[in-house]
Amino acid sequence: MVIAGREIMRRVCAAAFVLSIITSSAAAADDKPYVMKITLATVNDQLHEFARNYAAAVEKDSGGRIKAQIYPASQLGSTQRQAEGVQFGEIECLVAPPEFLVGIDERFEVLAAPGLVKSIAEGQRLATDPEVSKLMFGLGADKGLHGVALFTVAPSSVVATKPIRRLADFKGKKIRVFASEFQTVAIQRLGATPKPMTLGEVLPALQDNAVDGAVSSITAITTMHYWEAAKYVTETGQPMVFGIAEISKKWYGSLPASLQQIVDKDAAAVSGAIAPSAADFNAKARQTWIDNGGELISLPADDQAAMLNELASVGEDVSKGKPQLNAAYQIVATAAQRAR
Repeated sequence: MVIAGREIMRRVCAAAFVLSIITSSAAAADDKPYVMKITLATVNDQLHEFARNYAAAVEKDSGGRIKAQIYPASQLGSTQRQAEGVQFGEIECLVAPPEFLVGIDERFEVLAAPGLVKSIAEGQRLATDPEVSKLMFGLGADKGLHGVALFTVAPSSVVATKPIRRLADFKGKKIRVFASEFQTVAIQRLGATPKPMTLGEVLPALQDNAVDGAVSSITAITTMHYWEAAKYVTETGQPMVFGIAEISKKWYGSLPASLQQIVDKDAAAVSGAIAPSAADFNAKARQTWIDNGGELISLPADDQAAMLNELASVGEDVSKGKPQLNAAYQIVATAAQRAR
C-alpha cells in the first residue's frame, strides 16, 4: 500500500511538472513579440499619418507585444508588390487607395466611381457607412486580406505640365490614372488617353513627357514634389480618393485573440480620429504647392457642371455587365445618397 501510494504521488508530481511546463510555454508564446510592417506608396500625407498613428496605437495598447515598423514611399516595392507581400504574409499591413487592389478583386475599385460624393465630409460619411465598411472589409478575405480601416484622403486633382483651364484642354492629353476602369473610362470621356501607373512611376513619366498629366491627390502631389516637373494642378474634385488598411490574414491568424482585438479596434479608432484632419491636410498641401511656384486651377462653373454631367453615368455603365461589381456599386451608390 505504501509503495502504491508513493507511485501515485510520483505520477501526480510528474503530471504537475509537465502541466507547469506546458502552461509556462503557453504563457511565453502568448507574450512573444510580433513584428508589424506597415507599407505604403506615399509619404507625409494622410495615408502616412494613419500609418504613424496606427503604429503608435497598437504598440501602446499591446504593451509592446506588437512592434510596428513603417515603410513609406514604396520602400518595399510597388503597390502591387506590397499587396502580394501582405497576401502571402511577408508584410503585415498595407495602406493604399483601394483601387490599387483591383487585381485581387475588381470590386476594390468601386469607390473610384466619379460623382459619388462632392466633399471630404460626404466622403467620410460614405467611408464609415456600415454597409460600405462590410463590403470593403470583406473583399480579399479569400485571398489573404483582412480589411480593418477605410477613410477619406482627398478629392482628386490633375497635375499637368501645361495648364488645363477648360474642359476642352483635356482633349488629346495622356493622363496617368489609378488602376481602375472607372478612372480609365472617365478620362476617356474627357477626350484624354488614360495611362495606368503606380505612384512611383509618375514623376519620371512627367519629366520624360511620357504623360502630360496625372490624376492624384493634392497631398501626394505636394509631398512628392511634383512641382519639379509640372507646375499646374487642376482641382477637378472627382473622384474622391480613399485609403484602406489591409492586414495579412496569415499574420492576423497567428496572433492571440487579445492582439487581434487590438489590431481591429485601433484601426477603427485611428481612421475615425484622422477624418477631421483631412480638410487641414489638404489646405496645407494647397498652400505648399503655391509657395513652391505651383498654380492651382479650378474649371469654370459651366465646365465643372458639364464634367460632372458627362461622368455621372460612369459607375453604372462600367459595372452593368459585371454582376458582382454592379452589386457592389449599387451598395456604394445607395450609401452615397445617404451621405449627402
